[in-house]
Amino acid sequence: MRISLIGYGKMGKTIEGIALERGHQIVSIIDVNNTEDFKSDGFKCADVAIEFTTPDAAFDNYMACFAAGVPVVSGTTGWLGRMNEVKKRCEAGEATFFYASNFHIGVNIFFALNAFLAKTMNRFPSYDVGLTETHHIHKLDAPSGTAITLAEGIISNLDRKRRWTLGEKKQPEDLPISAIRDGEIPGIHEVVYDSDADYISIKHVAKNRAGFALGAVMAAEFVAGKRGFFGMDDMLKF
Repeated sequence: MRISLIGYGKMGKTIEGIALERGHQIVSIIDVNNTEDFKSDGFKCADVAIEFTTPDAAFDNYMACFAAGVPVVSGTTGWLGRMNEVKKRCEAGEATFFYASNFHIGVNIFFALNAFLAKTMNRFPSYDVGLTETHHIHKLDAPSGTAITLAEGIISNLDRKRRWTLGEKKQPEDLPISAIRDGEIPGIHEVVYDSDADYISIKHVAKNRAGFALGAVMAAEFVAGKRGFFGMDDMLKF
């Protein structure tokens, strides 16, 4: 498969290595200094583009990919206010897009556990719930996209929570998210249900970027040749 990389930082380089190990070809690499290459023949011949950049650049990158007829796999977070515009393009048959707030297979298992636990805790109102995420100091958005996905999984399944808040909760129906930036931590997410008697905690700790990169390449393999809007549930079928 011919892959274009959009964003060539630490994650882009890790994705490149895994893609090559799996027998794929990197036909184009686009970073901040050569965005004109979206119009190049090398980019246009790609079967799929994998995009990990910044919130400010992501949406324009998607539009450039759609204009070139190249499907996109993206893990960039912090731009979701324009998600409906992307979905409309896909629903109209004009584009192919695969989005995940986190491509790590273990994290997506964690998402499923989180939703199941939230539904179970409807029977136990003495427990309140909160969420903490910790990432490296270079991460631009807070809370993380993964934390937002976890929060949405809780809110969709736990009747007593209606919205998430960054920092301390202001109302009983708020779900507080604490965002910590420290060192070079790839990612730690923990959900805690606390009562006067005890607490229940589920936690995912990423050891390095390899798990995220592998999931992104697997998503590219899954989406190649398809039309529409996709996510990890489509690929993993949880």
